[in-house]
Amino acid sequence: MVLNPKGGSGKSTIATNIAAQFATQGRSVVLLDDDPQGSSTRWLSKRPASVAPIHGISSVQPQTGITRSFAMRIPPETEFIVVDTSAALQDLQLIEATRGADRIIVPVMPSDIDIHAATRCIASLLLKAKIDRHDNRLAIVANRVKTNTLVFKSLMKFLGALDIPLAGLLRDAQCYVHAGAAGLGVHELSKVQRKELKQWVPLLDWLERGIVHPVSSLYGDRPIAPSNVTTLDSMRQRRVVGSGYN
Repeated sequence: MVLNPKGGSGKSTIATNIAAQFATQGRSVVLLDDDPQGSSTRWLSKRPASVAPIHGISSVQPQTGITRSFAMRIPPETEFIVVDTSAALQDLQLIEATRGADRIIVPVMPSDIDIHAATRCIASLLLKAKIDRHDNRLAIVANRVKTNTLVFKSLMKFLGALDIPLAGLLRDAQCYVHAGAAGLGVHELSKVQRKELKQWVPLLDWLERGIVHPVSSLYGDRPIAPSNVTTLDSMRQRRVVGSGYN
């Protein structure tokens, strides 16, 4: 579940890229769009038939001509459900939304307004939704960062004080704009810098295996994959040869 009650934090970008990553590995993925803006649904409508399929469900824009219960059904072979939540969730909605989530990602942008909003969101998750910060269900993703700025330093100071895992650090890069417009994940683009792909390794490791990488390893221009950590290439290879990567 990708969650932040403040709009514009990059929820849909992260949700769609997670879904695309898993789908490309041959996993059966459902992308559940729970946001009235329908950004994930629009992304799916642009997705080429030639790439790995993703089953889309919209809780606010159901398909016409079928019942809501049928439109909302989860295919039985589904391995992952990625939820793009609505902005402006109230506390009661937050409690209900997170009740069955195995992983909760809170994207945070590097600005004072976003940091303040993230503080309130995380407080609600911990105090209202009763998410235990030590059960490894909740993590932060620093989104659209520019590492050489003062506001980035403020963001990292804030994140360091939370005692909540920082699962990923994603740069402010145009490849996300291009991928979103084409209905693709960034790794599905024909041309994308390797450091953008490397930034997804820690987040995928946390999602599937609960591995938290050191913060110093999250920067895209530094090595991030020690010998005991799976890389994107090795994950794909293990899936192809049927080694049981689940």
